[in-house]
Amino acid sequence: MAASLLRRDKKATAAHLKADLNRTDNSSGLRQLQELLDNVLNPEKPPSDTEALDWCKYLLAGGDGFEEFCKTVRSYDNATLCGLVWTANFVAYRCRTCGISPCMSLCAECFNNGDHTGHDFNMFRSQAGGACDCGDSNVMRESGFCRRHRLKTGENVPSVPNDLLLMSEMVLPRFIISIIQYLRDGYTEPGEDLQKVLQQLEPQISFLEDLTKMGGAMRTVLTKILTNQQIFKELSMGKEISLSCVLSLSLSLFLIDPSIMDSLKHKCFLEELLFWTIKYEFPQKMVTFLLNMLPDQDYKITFTKTFVQHYAFIMKTLMKSHESDTMSNRIVHISVQLFSNEELARHVTEECQLLDIMVTVLLYMMESCLIKSELQDEENNRHVVVNCGEALLKNNTYWPLVSDFINILSHQSVAKRFLEDHSLLMLWMSFVSFFQGMNLNKRELNEHVEFESQTYYAAFAAELEACAQPMWGLLTHCKVKETQEYTKTVVRYCLETLQIWFDAISFVDEPAPNQVTFHLPLFFIFKLKYYRIRNSRAVKCQGLDLDSLLPDQEMLMKIMVHPLQIQASLSEIHSNMWVRNGLQIKGQAMTYVQSHFCNSMIDPDIFLLQVCASRLDPDYFISSVFERFKVVDLLTMASQHQNTVLDAEQERPMLEGALTFLVILCSLRIHMGMTDDEILRAEMVSQLCMNDRTHSSLLDLIPENPNPKSGIVPGSCSFEEMLSAVADFKAPVFEPGGSMQQGMYTPKAEVWEKEFDPIMVILRTVYRRDVQSAMDRYSAFLKQSGIHTGNPWPPYKERTPLHPCYRGLVRLLHCKTLHIVIFTLLYKIWMDHQNMSEHVLCMVLYLVELGLDNNMQEDKEDEEHCHDSWFPGTSLLSNLHHVINFVRVRVPETATEVERKRERERERERETPPSTTQLFSLVAERRRKFQEIINRSNHEASQSVRPKSSSRWHPPGSPPQMVTEILEIRESMLSLLVKLHQKLSAKQNSLSAGWLEEADPARHSHGDGITAIERILAKAASRSRHSKRCLQEICGRVCPPVPPKKNSPGDKKSMDKEERRQRARERQQKLLAEFASRQKSFMETAMDVGNVLSSNTSLCFSLGQNDQVLQGFSVDKGEFTCPLCRQFANSVLPCKPGRGTEAGAWHTPSNKSPATLVKEVEDLQDELGIFPVSTYTESNLTKEMESVIKDIKNATQKKYMDYGKNPGSPDNDFLFMYSVAREIHLCINHVNTSFFFCVSDQLFHVLAMHMRLYSIDSAYNPWTRLTQITQNREPEYGDEDRPEVPMLFRDVPSLLIIFVLTMPQPLRKEHFTCIVKVLYTLQYTQALAALSVKFSPEERLAWSNTGAAKKVRVWSPQSIEFTLQQFCLPFLRLSCLLQHHLYGDNLPGCPLEEEFSLLISCLGLLPGPTQSSSSMSSSAACLEWNVGAFELLSQWCSELISLAGTPSQQAMTLLVQDPQWAAPHLLQLPDNYNTIFQYYHRKSCSVCNKTPKDPVLCLVCGAFVCLKGLCCKQQGICECVLHSQHCGAATGIFLLINASVIIIIRGHRFCLWGSVYLDAHGEEDRDLRRGKPLFLCEERYRVLEQQWVSHTFDHINKRWGPHYNGL
Repeated sequence: MAASLLRRDKKATAAHLKADLNRTDNSSGLRQLQELLDNVLNPEKPPSDTEALDWCKYLLAGGDGFEEFCKTVRSYDNATLCGLVWTANFVAYRCRTCGISPCMSLCAECFNNGDHTGHDFNMFRSQAGGACDCGDSNVMRESGFCRRHRLKTGENVPSVPNDLLLMSEMVLPRFIISIIQYLRDGYTEPGEDLQKVLQQLEPQISFLEDLTKMGGAMRTVLTKILTNQQIFKELSMGKEISLSCVLSLSLSLFLIDPSIMDSLKHKCFLEELLFWTIKYEFPQKMVTFLLNMLPDQDYKITFTKTFVQHYAFIMKTLMKSHESDTMSNRIVHISVQLFSNEELARHVTEECQLLDIMVTVLLYMMESCLIKSELQDEENNRHVVVNCGEALLKNNTYWPLVSDFINILSHQSVAKRFLEDHSLLMLWMSFVSFFQGMNLNKRELNEHVEFESQTYYAAFAAELEACAQPMWGLLTHCKVKETQEYTKTVVRYCLETLQIWFDAISFVDEPAPNQVTFHLPLFFIFKLKYYRIRNSRAVKCQGLDLDSLLPDQEMLMKIMVHPLQIQASLSEIHSNMWVRNGLQIKGQAMTYVQSHFCNSMIDPDIFLLQVCASRLDPDYFISSVFERFKVVDLLTMASQHQNTVLDAEQERPMLEGALTFLVILCSLRIHMGMTDDEILRAEMVSQLCMNDRTHSSLLDLIPENPNPKSGIVPGSCSFEEMLSAVADFKAPVFEPGGSMQQGMYTPKAEVWEKEFDPIMVILRTVYRRDVQSAMDRYSAFLKQSGIHTGNPWPPYKERTPLHPCYRGLVRLLHCKTLHIVIFTLLYKIWMDHQNMSEHVLCMVLYLVELGLDNNMQEDKEDEEHCHDSWFPGTSLLSNLHHVINFVRVRVPETATEVERKRERERERERETPPSTTQLFSLVAERRRKFQEIINRSNHEASQSVRPKSSSRWHPPGSPPQMVTEILEIRESMLSLLVKLHQKLSAKQNSLSAGWLEEADPARHSHGDGITAIERILAKAASRSRHSKRCLQEICGRVCPPVPPKKNSPGDKKSMDKEERRQRARERQQKLLAEFASRQKSFMETAMDVGNVLSSNTSLCFSLGQNDQVLQGFSVDKGEFTCPLCRQFANSVLPCKPGRGTEAGAWHTPSNKSPATLVKEVEDLQDELGIFPVSTYTESNLTKEMESVIKDIKNATQKKYMDYGKNPGSPDNDFLFMYSVAREIHLCINHVNTSFFFCVSDQLFHVLAMHMRLYSIDSAYNPWTRLTQITQNREPEYGDEDRPEVPMLFRDVPSLLIIFVLTMPQPLRKEHFTCIVKVLYTLQYTQALAALSVKFSPEERLAWSNTGAAKKVRVWSPQSIEFTLQQFCLPFLRLSCLLQHHLYGDNLPGCPLEEEFSLLISCLGLLPGPTQSSSSMSSSAACLEWNVGAFELLSQWCSELISLAGTPSQQAMTLLVQDPQWAAPHLLQLPDNYNTIFQYYHRKSCSVCNKTPKDPVLCLVCGAFVCLKGLCCKQQGICECVLHSQHCGAATGIFLLINASVIIIIRGHRFCLWGSVYLDAHGEEDRDLRRGKPLFLCEERYRVLEQQWVSHTFDHINKRWGPHYNGL
């Protein structure tokens, strides 16, 4: 039976079978169909057999044509979703205004058919593929739906006829099982031939994909088939494969419920299709088919469950894949469509244990790349971390799984379930602990590291994506009172995991020396949760007891150590202490503070240290800071000290780093009470103060929440509103050097004055030079506004009051340890000790002022400790005026303090220092405090402090013996500040006793160090009467003059680096100014006496192709840079000797009659070009002139030199040289005038000499026909039987150029004026003829009859005069311009209505010196007839009448010519770039009929060509280069459609010019990376056109390169 059916016509067989199946008893039809399908879909046949596919199409159509069947099925499409699936590089849109999910995307059709006016949207190129969400109300708002999907399509669609899809239901199960069978048989475990199998199956899979595009009716049938377990069971018939061996994951270590990882048992087609999709590593066609089915909701639910069921299998396949990048993109292509829907994500989380599977899979994945941690105690360390060198982390293989995890945690219901599951939380903490302490850096002390590992960025990316982003997602759901238990649980488990980690690395209280890791994600989780609950709004909403969440003091001390070690290491790296570790360690330090990472790196670390500082003993904390920064030995009042840890050049930057860190810690308010809007404003101001920023760079530099799917908004105030409040917009400008400036934002004046915060700038600085840049800009503002003219210091910015939770932080500013450090540093700066810099003083004063602004009551309970000999209390205000008399210090035996010991022995016998004078040790103080806290707790004795491990490197040789000495100080902090004021101002008694009465702290907000000290003293006096009295006392003393300090070699070596830099900058500016002056002088001299001038490249029409390129020039073509003007050149013009001395003779006017001048001009035309020079000079000059013409011809393509049928003939050469001259004067308005003043007359000299080689026939001489009445003669035709051109048809400007070129040079000005007068007569006559042709017969009769003056006429005398003047103006303009360049006459400037009068006056066309204003404006007043006007006009008219064989209508058309030649111009582009993009980016090339990968548009002619298209390559030359040769003589201007960039091709070179389309902020969007709407910038487009017309591309654009014919 099957054989007979196969022999019949397919269409008839299908109709027959469909009829049988529609019968009540359809058993016969079923049997026939099964037999037919058994034969057609026989698995033994090769899959490439197209016969089977043809049979399936006919069977589905049931006797109709397949195309007709598809059309019918589409008419029953009831889908309300678009669901268009696209692959990588597809152009789609995302509207954040309409989107509910941040993953929302729209196809171009739906976007353009929707209303998104004023929305925040962008166009983007899909990286991994996607699907259109139009119509899905779970993903986007209905207001954003397009017109088609806004309607409820399913309500108006009729029901599907029963028999329409009957054959589909019967045939498709067999078709799908055949594909599965091919996939089973074709798979081999190593997977070498997978692509071959997929290639063979491509027609079948494409057929399935086409079926899904038929609409909802066909998708419903496919869903029933794919999910029907009974059909799958019947068709499989025991052929299903065992999958338990395929998936064998050993997850027993982490599994909560073993059932979630059971062996896979497929029960339907969909499950096995997905399985083979995974095994074949997600082939694009299979992925597209599976996604095209998603608009069917039943399918979507089943497919999501199936996807979750195979999740572990996906992970295993991904880890084994050699194409992990491609596979990762396609996994996310699927998962983002499934998990972005909250309802669906919640459903599979509850039913399929999605969260457990994800966490378990992530744990298993990371378990494969664990290594032993070497942090702290390498031998006894039991902790394991991920190896960042493994391909899993280097290639971001984990990314798709982490992305899915972040996606589902963005849904509140799923996040709630995660936080409720304590065992899942512990699993997650175990996963995070794998990243704790990864990528450990060990400082190299001896030799430079041999290999610099570049894995650090993988470590930062892993921490951000795998640890930080999920936590940011969870934070968004912990804001209400009901979530306080979740917060407590997370903090508790985090602290438990931290304690486990401390025990595993054997940590007690001190970090191991010379080690640092920037990766502490467990700390991040703790500080992030604590930050969120410490936020005032969260406190109010959640009702938490904040202190109850914090650990005890011992745990806080441990938590503090590693973040503090990172801050110290940052200073070490910037101090070049890690230089032997290579550049990668600097890369880590920069990444740690970079804007994309700072929200999860440095900011939480600073916040955690602020929390610790607010709860720990302040003396302990301050001591720990200076010990970690290794500057303890420097903090002595002795003039010399020994530091066995730091080199001498490292001490100052480390001290500056420690003080800067303390200032940041005490003044930063980002996480301590500031609102989101205040944070956004502070971030924006800091970035703008460093440099003017574009809108896009500012968006990129402002730290945002690192999880884009979390829904955290940076602030309630919009970014644009905040930007407009703090910055002014500077429109984009064009620089003469060729670079295009973007639209920039610059801080407002009030921002510089009130909001500039140098501390915030330091925190956000990646490069240290940005801090200096901000200070330079701040200094420039102060000078410009007149506030301060000197070198200002960083301004002090008052801080907002701290939240009560953080008031403990103020204790840092009011602890004795810090006051001792401040006093010591003030004393050392006053005494000019080594390594004391201006920055140190600035930070010290900043700390003092912070303490004065944040005063607090003294704690009487803490007054019993060791600082009584220094200060009586903890209040900074009280300690400021406390006098320190004596200090005991330890110094080397060679110090000056030891030499003065004998001199003080007698005084000591009479006056013994108080017993309170003692040696202060920061290290001893810190360890004492730590011991107190340990003893206070109930821990065992085994947890006491271990002996300190030495981290000091001892140099060879024994250091000098240290001895203890007592220094006499007798100073207070106030007295030291006053003395520093005297030192900075270089005045004794710079502060008078009455100064305090006039002091106002508000007046000293901007200034230098003197201003800062005055502000501090004023604040101290205003807040303490005792301090005021002490200050008056100090200022009232008469200080003896300080002897000038003698600079020793050591002092000179330690000169302040900033001062040396300033001096170097001044020397550099002086040298540059001197060089510029000498260069200007040289240029002026060279322009005056030089004998050669370079011809501009505008004379070169084509530069040829050559691969020998030197700095963008083709050397063998004679290209070079002019030594004078530095412009691109290819020829040298000779200057005629003696030109300057004879200028007066050639320009002198004479009183010759017009007839005499006309005769002289006629005689000159018959003479040869004789120059009054010696024979030797003449021969050299002629040779040089011939070389110029040769250069011009060599640089011009042959087709542009052929003007007739006889190339190379004298007439052809004559026309070519005329065209060169005409080209120059057509472009003369667009080129630098100074250049043409030097070149045009010389170039005319060269052209004239060569054009005079071609004499004009005397019978044809136009001069004779212009100035004489010739005898009537018969028309003489030439060889081609063409009559002479009548004078009334001649182009008058062309005649002017020909006359000038065919006469001896230099031409006397009186002869030039004579030529202009004669030609003006012809031009005026042509104007009258053209005007008369426009008259009607009645008007002509009225004007010819003078008695008809009263008759109403259309043409009034005024309108006729205006028309005549307009007709003559082009000729007058060219004449005036030519006169200017030949004789140096000034070009007149005037209003448009006075142009005619001024031009004729400038050219000397007026007959007499005195004329009335009316006659001066009359065009007829300039006429000057050498012969009878009537006779001459009659002669010209007779030439026109005698023109044989020309219809009168054509002759009249030639008379009415328009002399207004339009200047060359580029295409007129649309305002919106989207119009161009949508039209061209999918357009097919006219040559190859394919869609170009890089389509481009020629802006000269509008041609659409391929860039780098190999398919359009001809003779090794790509299409753009070829088109530039045909269209623009090797000059091409192209718009790259997919990049919005202009590319210029000039001969063998090319350059990227820039973009003429800018966004709303005046910014380019090269390569359309941001996808914002772009609009045409008219100014830029005019600049581009100007450079094209004036041939200045080579000079203005500097970045040229060879294209090797590959564009």
